[in-house]
Amino acid sequence: MSWIKDNFGYLCLLIFAGVSWWLVKLTGLDDFNRIIAPAHSPDYFSKGYTKLEMNELGRPKSKLSAEKLIHYSDDNMTYMTQPVMFFYNDKTPPWIVKSDTGVLSADGKDLSLNGKVYVDRALAKGARELKIHTSNLKVKPETSYAETSEWAELISPPNWTTGIGMKLVFAEPVHLELLSKVKGSYEKK
Repeated sequence: MSWIKDNFGYLCLLIFAGVSWWLVKLTGLDDFNRIIAPAHSPDYFSKGYTKLEMNELGRPKSKLSAEKLIHYSDDNMTYMTQPVMFFYNDKTPPWIVKSDTGVLSADGKDLSLNGKVYVDRALAKGARELKIHTSNLKVKPETSYAETSEWAELISPPNWTTGIGMKLVFAEPVHLELLSKVKGSYEKK
């Protein structure tokens, strides 16, 4: 009995803690902090997003910007509205690629530009102006490569060319290929 008398305060605290734990379990308040997010819910987002990638010499290689960006944790995909991708070259103006929406893969190696896509390179010494209108362009930012199986129109005033399917390398040496049903109109000298 003297042990109980000597440790009565501790015993009361132990009983109080046990009753408190039991009441929390009984009311379900312990699950309050365990809110389960819906399966496909964003884990972060950004408005006015910009990412600049540099080459080994510290010069801009590419830049990706978007009006709005949302990342989902369940599939690690990143969804963008109004994405704009810039590919830089030392000797020519940058290539500018725009679309309404885009989806960046989980590993960041594949960018799908959905809907109408516009590709522009401005006129400069040693480079002709080039505008490309297409849709559903698949871009590989690491290798400065893009392709589509859709219709594409190339405009380099006063010339224009159309075709189905296109492959484009933005880095030097630039390579552009229309894959089928190619036709066009060219200025004659």
